[in-house]
Amino acid sequence: MPGVLLLTATPEQLGMESHFARLRLLDPNRFHDFAQFVEEQKNYRPVADAVAMLLAGNKLSNDELNMLGEMIGEQDIEPLLQAANSDSEDAQSARQELVSMLMDRHGTSRVLFRNTRNGVKGFPKRELHTIKLPLPTQYQTAIKVSGIMGARKSAEDRARDMLYPERIYQEFEGDNATWWNFDPRVEWLMGYLTSHRSQKVLVICAKAATALQLEQVLREREGIRAAVFHEGMSIIERDRAAAWFAEEDTGAQVLLCSEIGSEGRNFQFASHMVMFDLPFNPDLLEQRIGRLDRIGQAHDIQIHVPYLEKTAQSVLVRWYHEGLDAFEHTCPTGRTIYDSVYNDLINYLASPDETEGFDDLIKNCREQHEALKAQLEQGRDRLLEIHSNGGEKAQALAESIEEQDDDTNLIAFAMNLFDIIGINQDDRGDNMIVLTPSDHMLVPDFPGLSEDGITITFDREVALAREDAQFITWEHPLIRNGLDLILSGDTGSSTISLLKNKALPVGTLLVELIYVVEAQAPKQLQLNRFLPPTPVRMLLDKNGNNLAAQVEFETFNRQLNAVNRHTGSKLVNAVQQDVHAILQLGEAQIEKSARALIDAARNEADEKLSAELSRLEALRAVNPNIRDDELTAIESNRQQVLESLDQAGWRLDALRLIVVTHQ
Repeated sequence: MPGVLLLTATPEQLGMESHFARLRLLDPNRFHDFAQFVEEQKNYRPVADAVAMLLAGNKLSNDELNMLGEMIGEQDIEPLLQAANSDSEDAQSARQELVSMLMDRHGTSRVLFRNTRNGVKGFPKRELHTIKLPLPTQYQTAIKVSGIMGARKSAEDRARDMLYPERIYQEFEGDNATWWNFDPRVEWLMGYLTSHRSQKVLVICAKAATALQLEQVLREREGIRAAVFHEGMSIIERDRAAAWFAEEDTGAQVLLCSEIGSEGRNFQFASHMVMFDLPFNPDLLEQRIGRLDRIGQAHDIQIHVPYLEKTAQSVLVRWYHEGLDAFEHTCPTGRTIYDSVYNDLINYLASPDETEGFDDLIKNCREQHEALKAQLEQGRDRLLEIHSNGGEKAQALAESIEEQDDDTNLIAFAMNLFDIIGINQDDRGDNMIVLTPSDHMLVPDFPGLSEDGITITFDREVALAREDAQFITWEHPLIRNGLDLILSGDTGSSTISLLKNKALPVGTLLVELIYVVEAQAPKQLQLNRFLPPTPVRMLLDKNGNNLAAQVEFETFNRQLNAVNRHTGSKLVNAVQQDVHAILQLGEAQIEKSARALIDAARNEADEKLSAELSRLEALRAVNPNIRDDELTAIESNRQQVLESLDQAGWRLDALRLIVVTHQ
């Protein structure tokens, strides 16, 4: 496999060892010893402190300068230190270079990146609303009988049972037992939804069966429009349910999700969440809240937890909120504390009536949480944040993306492209367009366009809220495939136009040529970094004079008039010999321009790739993250890139014949 990306919002959900195992998949040489990995995590604070000291911009003391010198001791950095501690214009760039050196030598890893909320602004607040409800006598009886019959069960099994009293009740009364007729959570949910008709509400419960039963009750009793979303549905069915929930006026008011069914889905257009029950570990809790608490959320998130007293739910809600502060803030310490108090917590969940010592457990967990959180913020997480945020380059990239989002040229270009290809366009409203195939398309099957059609949008906010709408950018497959179709075919490759200009003699010939300078190579070499397919425009008269620099394309293009096929054919036949002569003059001139582009690309590639290789060779002595095979791969990549650029060439891509007229 040439490359792989592992992406997760909860890297330590299954524990540190599971996280380490994934890192070992990416780089077995670097991550070969779990004990060493754990020890490294503890020793990042001095590096993080040094980086923060440089980023603060304050004058550095002699002790701080000496410390930096020791950390980057294998080369002379005295000039950099002097520049960083001066008031000159170079101070900031010198500090950035020193930060890069520190991160290279003592950083977390070259394959591990993590952004935390401390470094990303704009997230909403979370507000918790707990609703304590009495435990129905039916549940009390079922729990008592279950305790007697399941006396031999492990504490963990009993704890899991106690989280879902409705399932305990159904074990004795049968799957068709109507627990929802007396469960106060159901009554509370119906009351809440009917009093908040204008609000979109996401309800999450552990099991699909619970979601299905709740949907039936809400629909039959109160006529509430509710969509269901669970793992038993197909992808298409889930997409339809999500789309119905996303519709503002006629859509579902509530979406009932199971634990597994909601993983990875985004519903940030809603801001109200109801947890009908609670998950077994803090990372799953964070996943639930993460369905709403994400980039694009415009409102503070209201988290409602109706729970039954004297059940495991009442234990968990206190432990999550008072012990971990996991409802109203993200909890990076959750898994660590969960593992450390697992046995005690399980016992309290299995026997929620036995509360002796529970307050002390919560107090100890809160103290442990605060200490671990401070440690992470000062050490590993702080360093990872600095390492991962991209700095000024990332900010420049984000600003560039914002500019592209605001650019309306793409919309006009895409609509024109779809017209040329023959794709039907139907305005659906809400900044969405439905594209469907037509009977007169350039190709019978256009890649990316299904028979049933697709919904697209040029609005990022709409795309974030509507998972059924594809967000169109210049990189979207529809645009790229459309461009490839046009560029690889004959459409637009040759044309003839009339130029009405009395300053030129009637019958004057001009030939506009578009050459493309390019190199062919495997995609992994990423030659587009140095030599993307580059058009070279020439506008030649019959003597071979290139007027392209004096005659700008757009201005010139607006002065031209189209010619019908019959007239165009006659004109071409009349001047064919002259056109061939001009083409030969163009071929003689293009080589110089193309060679200049190729040479510049080769020099840039050689300079950048050689510099990266030299930097890593120097780092190898002090940083175990740098592997021999990585250096070999970079050198091989460099050689292949240079060889491919040496073989770059050019081709005539398009031609336009212009004939001057006075009429």
